[in-house]
Amino acid sequence: MIVRKNSNKIEKIGNLICFAFLIMIAALVMLPIWWIFRSSLMTNAELYAWPPAFLPNKWLFSNYKETLETFKFWLYFSNTMKIIVPSVVAGTFTATLCGYAFARLRFRGKKLLFSLCVGSMLLPNMVTLIPLYMMWTQGFGLGNTYWPLVLPYFCGGGAFNIFLIRQFISSIPRELDEAATIDGAGRMQILFQIIIPAIKPAMIVVALFLFITLWNDLLQQTVYINSPDKFTIAIGLSMFKSGLKADWAKIMCATCLSFLPGVVIYLFGQKYFVEGIVMTGMKN
Repeated sequence: MIVRKNSNKIEKIGNLICFAFLIMIAALVMLPIWWIFRSSLMTNAELYAWPPAFLPNKWLFSNYKETLETFKFWLYFSNTMKIIVPSVVAGTFTATLCGYAFARLRFRGKKLLFSLCVGSMLLPNMVTLIPLYMMWTQGFGLGNTYWPLVLPYFCGGGAFNIFLIRQFISSIPRELDEAATIDGAGRMQILFQIIIPAIKPAMIVVALFLFITLWNDLLQQTVYINSPDKFTIAIGLSMFKSGLKADWAKIMCATCLSFLPGVVIYLFGQKYFVEGIVMTGMKN
């Protein structure tokens, strides 16, 4: 009994130490976000003060109102969603189709195609940027449009996403497919009625990855979009920062507005994101 009590005490102490350590790590991770938010509610004079204050003297929420007068957040947000919504939907769906083909179907050259698909992740984006730009602008005449940013996601949704979906589907027992085939189900029925309900966490993870990638994609958006009325959040924030230069309070306000939608989307999908990451390494 004494040994059991001692072991329980040691376990409780260990849990408390781990919990305190996790809180400390979480605080360090959240510190930059808090610092940006706190800076957005201060005056420029307070931002340059030394030592810096952890809390603002006055919570100047009016900074956001003044920022929105020059930072066209709602226009940029609308333009960004015109790219993200079709890309995320098409990318998730086509990645599911490709992952299902690589995991379940049998055809010549499957291993070679899958190896090329996975190997393409090693190819830097800068290598293909200029050829793709020439193809979209000179070949198809789609310069200064959203199509070069959207259409590629109708063709598989990206190599990593295909790989992720394929690994999930491979973890589902083939006996389910065979039982459905005996009952007269076709390939598409098996996909939509058996496979997709079982891999919803993976599809949500793919959708979140696509959302984050597109939301932060400054390089390609800058290359293809030239008109100010078509600017996205990434381009608008970059131009806003370069235009103000020293007005850090407004720059921090615009930064907070820019990452807020991404944080909200992640919080809604956090449960499935964690579940999907955990299940990625599980295979029957």
